[in-house]
Amino acid sequence: MAGPTQFAYRTLKGIGIVDAAPVYEPLPGFERPEGSSRCCTYSPCGRYFAWASNDGLTVIDASVGHVITRLPIPNVYEVGFSPRGSYLITWERPSKDEAGDAVKNLKVWRTVEEDVDGAEKQVVGRFVQKSQTGWNLQYSFDERYCARVVTNEVQFYESGNLGTVWNKLRVEGVADFAISPGHNHSVAVFIPERKGMPAAVKIFNVPQFDNPVSQKTFFKGDKVQLKWNALGTTLIVLAQTEVDKTGKSYYGETTLYVLSANGGFDSRITLDKEGPIHDVTWSPNSKEFGVIYGYMPAKTTIFNQRAVATHTFPLSPRNTIIFSPSGRFVIVAGFGNLAGQMDIYDLEKDYKKVCTIESGNPSVCEWSPDSKYILTATTSPRLRVDNGVRLWHVGGGIMYNEDMVELYHVTYRPQPATEFLSGDPLHPVPTPHSSALAYLGTVKTPSKPAGAYRPPGARGTLTPLHFKREDEGGAAHFVSNGISSVNTNGFGRSRRQVPGAETVESPVPGAAPAVPGATSAEGDETLSKAALKNKKKREAKKLKEQEAKAAGLATLDAHNITSESRSPERRTQRGHERSRSKGRELPTNTPRQPAPRHPPGLAKPNGIGPSHSINNSNIKPNHPLQEGPDLSITSLGGGSPGAKKLRGLQKKIRAIEDLEMRLAGGEKLEDTQMKKIATKTSVQQELDILERD
Repeated sequence: MAGPTQFAYRTLKGIGIVDAAPVYEPLPGFERPEGSSRCCTYSPCGRYFAWASNDGLTVIDASVGHVITRLPIPNVYEVGFSPRGSYLITWERPSKDEAGDAVKNLKVWRTVEEDVDGAEKQVVGRFVQKSQTGWNLQYSFDERYCARVVTNEVQFYESGNLGTVWNKLRVEGVADFAISPGHNHSVAVFIPERKGMPAAVKIFNVPQFDNPVSQKTFFKGDKVQLKWNALGTTLIVLAQTEVDKTGKSYYGETTLYVLSANGGFDSRITLDKEGPIHDVTWSPNSKEFGVIYGYMPAKTTIFNQRAVATHTFPLSPRNTIIFSPSGRFVIVAGFGNLAGQMDIYDLEKDYKKVCTIESGNPSVCEWSPDSKYILTATTSPRLRVDNGVRLWHVGGGIMYNEDMVELYHVTYRPQPATEFLSGDPLHPVPTPHSSALAYLGTVKTPSKPAGAYRPPGARGTLTPLHFKREDEGGAAHFVSNGISSVNTNGFGRSRRQVPGAETVESPVPGAAPAVPGATSAEGDETLSKAALKNKKKREAKKLKEQEAKAAGLATLDAHNITSESRSPERRTQRGHERSRSKGRELPTNTPRQPAPRHPPGLAKPNGIGPSHSINNSNIKPNHPLQEGPDLSITSLGGGSPGAKKLRGLQKKIRAIEDLEMRLAGGEKLEDTQMKKIATKTSVQQELDILERD
């Protein structure tokens, strides 16, 4: 039976190792070192654990905690192991000797010396390594050879003899490489764009370096991530540019390619949602991989090894995908600037969603080796508050919690999944640790779900489509760098819309035109009886005015209609109205007005010709002209005093009804608001009288 899982952590005050489920206790036999440390790591095989401090480097047996090796190297900033733990690699800060030459700061040691105890450890090999990025050597799975990249070539060494180059892969401009973890001894190299030539990824068999067995050339590739599957048969290439020339992103463009190690297949993976590629990860079974891509809410898709999509998860704001070591479960999570939600899916149960975990703000997320637990941690310096480690069961419950001060690093001990008994990880649910119960007691559950802020004018109404996320039924996010076909908010093409209302799609060709001012029945349901009654009256009045204007247009030629083409009676009437409004009579010597112009083809009133001057107050035509429509432009605040008063009363009624609804909902109102509600009867009576008139 396999022992408990184990995780190690590094804080401001020291190093700790904890046996996880089901004991949740510190590792017996391990003496915790006090003081600051720079780095720590497990060997890939899980046998050893090492850390570097100001005093030097220490290696222990991860099973019992006993010290195996001590190296008095005070300036180690990075430490690593070979795949089987036979070799220990250290990296120190670059420096120069007295002669001004660079000191060989990358050193390789044997983890366990075969000589007698007490003998001083000898360095197996040493190199000059200036960059801390990609500092470590890359080993084959069997530790037969290792390799490192230098200018224009990848140098291969036999692991036991690092003083002599065993073989060289000469590639002009090589910038990165990755050795296959499988048994096929392959190596992939990346050559970035230069002098107008496209970037390229080439796969070679070791040590046949004459011709690549597979290659892919492409543009838009300043840097790449080379991701082999566990068997070493297929390679994923995630290419990225430093600058997006289209201006759609600050972080450059990303593209995805897949190549087989034997040269039988290579392709670019076409993604059906615009936006960056957030994450791509292989499944441990080497037969499928997951990709999260597109503008938020992002799309998550599972592909087989031939880059054919097999399943798509619902759209959601996610940017991280992690497969469990057994390959049965997958985490689709949103970390970083997202809310920290983790969706867990069971791939063997038709991609059924198991649960969603609210993990807070984690910067670390790992599966346990037995695929039953998930470790999350908030670390410094990303966040210096709420640092700590939490363990969750795959079913969603929290199992363990430990708060820490300035937690810098935490990781599970690597253990083969074959060491653990097979069974259903979901059942039975284990008993949580007491720290988990204490943590649940401190978590505050909100009294009511917090939603997005809505301004007062938009409360109680439907959310317009252009404010909704794509996974909530809104329009897809579309970026086109200022092209006029895109709406100003960046969400799809612009559509006819009224601020605060649902967007109106373009009418279908051949369909009946919409009546101006008419609304759908869904909008009527939200109105009160009085408001609905007033609305119907306004619509009937508008329709009547439109019919009257249409009848007037039928009698006149549209080309000669002006604001002066009013009948004498209307001019006389307007003159009387102005005299009444000014409160005085017109003088007797009123200047004579010019005769009104008439459309050609129409008889002049009383047979008066164009040369006669008449006073419009004395004209009484035998056949009065029908008045044409008034085409003059009025201001928005225009209208008769009665209409203004009617609108003001209707506004008061709506405000009173809103206060009544708030009062019915249990809200405490102020005295002035209660007095306003009391005036509803008088306002309604005044409104009814005005509407009857």
